[in-house]
Amino acid sequence: MFQIRIHGRGGQGVVTAAELMSVAAFRKGHHAQAFPSFGSERTGAPVVSYCRIDDKEIRLREPILEPDAVIIQDPTLLFSVDVFQGLKTDGFVLINSTKSFEELGVDEFVRGFPKGHVRTVGATELAVKHVGRPVPNAALLGGFAAISGQLDLEAVEAAIRDKFSGAVADGNVAAAEAAFEAARAN
Repeated sequence: MFQIRIHGRGGQGVVTAAELMSVAAFRKGHHAQAFPSFGSERTGAPVVSYCRIDDKEIRLREPILEPDAVIIQDPTLLFSVDVFQGLKTDGFVLINSTKSFEELGVDEFVRGFPKGHVRTVGATELAVKHVGRPVPNAALLGGFAAISGQLDLEAVEAAIRDKFSGAVADGNVAAAEAAFEAARAN
């Protein structure tokens, strides 16, 4: 089983990201589960969502304490929430930022991970460019597909089109594609 924890703030699409991820996994023939964890339900408050992907039925229902991957939608959470808690030593890290790991202050932590498992992608900028709103979730799914191999870009695009329509779907697909390419280029 592959387990993903997504950290962000209310209003950034954290819950939708896990939902889209599970739909993309399902489209690839996997079993998937997505669910959120809320504290204070207000815009800007820290939010966590979870996604599990497996080749067999998933019966677990508890939060993910030892993720195979973490996606950080808001880098301001890096030092206010323990976003890396329980992350496996061969896990994946994707941070929504245009800054380097050194500038983010996490370079020593990420240095121990396998090559290609840790990336930053400016997903908010891509979302503003392609969607017109600073909602980085769909773009980060494209980046996650590029670094983890758990999803492919076509399944991510189909999940986005299942959830959204028209210009919103087109913009989110374009943001996901751009993030996919950016994550592969790093």
